[in-house]
Amino acid sequence: MYKAAVIGDTASVSGFAALGLSVFRETEPEKIKKLIKKLAASDFAVIYITEPAAALVSDTINKYRSSRLPAIVLIPAVEGNTGDGMRALHEAVEKAVGSDILN
Repeated sequence: MYKAAVIGDTASVSGFAALGLSVFRETEPEKIKKLIKKLAASDFAVIYITEPAAALVSDTINKYRSSRLPAIVLIPAVEGNTGDGMRALHEAVEKAVGSDILN
């Protein structure tokens, strides 16, 4: 059975544990890179990562963009949002349906 994980700062990700997600409180780039590789090699189908954490490891995330699994989804953090998550959502919708229907 596949699992879901969330990576980011403590304030942003702690609540996800109540939803049954595996929570990883990490903000150091090298540790996040290793964690993503470890989760991708395990039974994790979805990895949610806060926008600030994703900005630190964009090269690693890009390696998984064309992979079937895991899906890496950017989510807002309590502080320091970049808007990358919303941009990625708009791009995915446009790619799927041919136009950006979210605007």
